[in-house]
Amino acid sequence: MKSPALRHVLAHLITPLLMCIGMGLAYMGAFVTPEPHHMPVAVVGAGPEAKVFAQTVKDSAGDKLDVRTVSTRAAAVDLLEKRQVTGAYVPSAHQPELIVASAASDMGATAVEKVFTPVAAHQGKPLKVTDVARPVPDDPTGQGLFFLLIAVSIGSYASVAAIGAAGAALAVRVRALLAVGTAAVVGGIGALLAGPVFHLAHHDLGTLWAMAWLYSAGILLIGVGLHTFLKRWTTLAMMVLFVMLNFTSSGGLFRPELQNGFFGTLHAFWNGAGFVEGVRSLLYFGDDGIARDVWTLVAWLAVGIAVTGLAALRERPARRNPEAVPAAPGARATEATEAAQAAEAEAEEETEETVAV
Repeated sequence: MKSPALRHVLAHLITPLLMCIGMGLAYMGAFVTPEPHHMPVAVVGAGPEAKVFAQTVKDSAGDKLDVRTVSTRAAAVDLLEKRQVTGAYVPSAHQPELIVASAASDMGATAVEKVFTPVAAHQGKPLKVTDVARPVPDDPTGQGLFFLLIAVSIGSYASVAAIGAAGAALAVRVRALLAVGTAAVVGGIGALLAGPVFHLAHHDLGTLWAMAWLYSAGILLIGVGLHTFLKRWTTLAMMVLFVMLNFTSSGGLFRPELQNGFFGTLHAFWNGAGFVEGVRSLLYFGDDGIARDVWTLVAWLAVGIAVTGLAALRERPARRNPEAVPAAPGARATEATEAAQAAEAEAEEETEETVAV
C-alpha cells in the first residue's frame, strides 16, 4: 500500500472495529438472554412440610434456583435486606406471600415473581407480593444508578486522553495529580446529577461523592499509567476494562444471578459493581455491605497508583537523557519542533478518537 495517508486512516479504523466486536460480544452476551442462574430464594416455614415444599421447588427449577428455608418471616426480611436472597415465599392456606426488595434489583424481583406466581396458582390461591425496599419515586426501576455509573465512567476514561496524550510532556507525578483532581470534579458532577438534578439520592450526597471520586480516580490513574505503555491503544484498553467488562458486570441492570457465570464472577470484584452496589447500600439498605464495596474501589485505586508508578519508572530514563545522540544546535531545534508538532497532532487525534467512540 503506497499511500501513507490511507495506511494512517486504516490503522485508526482498527480501534472502532475491534470495539464493535467487543461491545457486541459483551453487551449481547450479558444482557440479551437474562434468566435465573442459581438465584437465591427462601421458603418461610419450620418442620418437614416446609423442607419438602422447598425441595419440590428446587427440583422443579433445577439450576435456576438455590432454595433455602428460614423459620420466620422476619428472618426472611433480614436476608432480603442483606441481599442474600432475591425473594422469600411464605406459604399459606389462605393467601401465600412473596417478599422482595426491588431496590436491590427490579429485574430480580420480577424474575422471582414469575417463578412463584405459578406455584401459588397451582395451590389455587392468589399471590400477595410485598416489597420491603422500594426505590425512590424518581427512580422507580432502580436503574438510575446504572446510568449514573455510565456518566461517571465516561467522564473518567475520556479524561484519560486529555491528560495522557495532551499532557505527555508533563512529569508523571503532575499527570497523576491532574487525574486525582479531575476525579474530584467528575465525582462532584455525579453527585449533582444523582442529587439535585435527578433526585436519585435524597441523602448522603457527600458519601456518594467520595465513592464516585474513588471510582473515578482508580480509572484515571490506571489510564494515565497505561498511556505510557500503550499510547493511542489506551482508548481500546480503557473501553475493554471500563465499558465492555465493567457496565455488563456492574449489576445495574441485571444482578449476577440473572447472568451467566462469567459476568457473575466479575461482579464480585470489578470496580463498577463496587460503585453501583456501594451506592445502592448507601441509599437503600442502611449501609449494610458498603464496607466491602468501598474496599473494592480502594483496591482498584491501589492498582491505579501501582500502574502510574510503573509508568514513572518507565519514563524516568528518557527524561534524564532526552538526547541520547548529540546533534548540531540547529538540527536539534528543528527535530524538537517537529517532534513537538507530531506529538501534538497525535494527541489531538487520540482525544478526538476517544470522544468519538
